[in-house]
Amino acid sequence: MSDLVRVLVVDDQQLIREGIASLLAIQDGIAVVGTAGDGREAVAQAIALTPDVVLMDVRMPEMDGVEAVAVLRQRLPDCRVVMLTTFDDHDYVIRALRAGATGYLLKDLPSRELAAAVRLAHAGVMQFDPAAAARLTAAIGPATASPSIPLSAREVDVLRLVAQGLTNREIGQRLHLSEGTVKNHLSRLLERLGLRDRIQAAVYARDHGVI
Repeated sequence: MSDLVRVLVVDDQQLIREGIASLLAIQDGIAVVGTAGDGREAVAQAIALTPDVVLMDVRMPEMDGVEAVAVLRQRLPDCRVVMLTTFDDHDYVIRALRAGATGYLLKDLPSRELAAAVRLAHAGVMQFDPAAAARLTAAIGPATASPSIPLSAREVDVLRLVAQGLTNREIGQRLHLSEGTVKNHLSRLLERLGLRDRIQAAVYARDHGVI
């Protein structure tokens, strides 16, 4: 059981959350530990069940998904939250990222891809649905600013690729660097910018026009 990724599914529509839970329950390496129908219930369930990953809808009664993410990041900092929604509005994407979400995906994912997304989220990999990413890029517009703290050209390259959701290994392949070298670059830029993790780095990159 310790090798399983423990998942909480949150959606205000019972049929959808039960369907997602059923699809994930038959995937290797994943255990659905519970479901919730709104953000407030999601917080209570997550605190009680301590899942590794929460799949969170955005628009819900009582407390919406973005508000719930912010609470969970404070109460359960090791829990990864992925927004799973039908809405690819850039305002939701930006708010979710700033609240601490690990990714933003749309509900039309095939079950195997959703299972893969859960595993990647558990590993700390940020993920975006292409449509949501396109809307976010369009909302931000072309890069016109630079980081307020000077970074080396290589650090900027790493930061840009982190913001695109690439893993350290994928960044290394793209930049022809070892995975360890990428990790060192990332650690240094996080320290210099005063950021906690790659999620904050991705938000910083978007806020400062690095992508």
